[in-house]
Amino acid sequence: MNREQMSRIAHANHPIKSPLDDDSVRQLLRCAVPRGDERLLDLGCGGGEWLLRALAAHPHLRAEGVDVSEDALGQAREAASRLGVQDRLVLHHQEAARFSSARPFDVVLSVGATHAFGGLLPTLAAAREHLAPGGRVLIGEGFWERTPSPEAVEMLGDFTDLATTVDRVVADGWTPVHGHVSTRRELDDYEWACWGSLASWALDHPADPDSADVLDTAALRRTEWLRVYRDTWGFVGLVLRRTAD
Repeated sequence: MNREQMSRIAHANHPIKSPLDDDSVRQLLRCAVPRGDERLLDLGCGGGEWLLRALAAHPHLRAEGVDVSEDALGQAREAASRLGVQDRLVLHHQEAARFSSARPFDVVLSVGATHAFGGLLPTLAAAREHLAPGGRVLIGEGFWERTPSPEAVEMLGDFTDLATTVDRVVADGWTPVHGHVSTRRELDDYEWACWGSLASWALDHPADPDSADVLDTAALRRTEWLRVYRDTWGFVGLVLRRTAD
């Protein structure tokens, strides 16, 4: 089973691919989209979950999403059609780092996708290129709540602590106007949902040739979470404005 198929199964019961519950997503979008008639861009949109929620909540909003996964974009198109928002959504099948547009956007989104640009600050640099004056960026990024083990750093990446993360954002010319740190419940719910969904699929499809591999993957990922990074890794969502504005 390829990575995209496995991700689709893992996120079946948690379509927001970050440790955020529905209330947190709504509040972040409320702060990022204050008027409701903005042009919204998601760099690394996946299945378009953030875009779809914003479009459903704001009938005058227009949105565009960029992602390398044709499968995920196909899911976004199907969901947009079901919601009746397909005429206000444009999707681009390409690398987010290579995307360009003739018009700037009022809101640029990149939640849990900074790896596509090589980290937090390169992602903010890309967002800056697309952002209209007075616009807002909604970004989601991991951080270390406690000093991580070398194994955790190797597994998840070279993050820093929350205060230093925000300091770097501010030094890069941004002012946070809202933020949300994922709670222990949100973090745990996300992990249980992902690896539980994979395990359930494997148990429900014992005759599938991928069943054993999927079950092993679910067990491995669950063990890594519980033993390597559960007590050290956190996640923050930030709504930012350019300080110069």
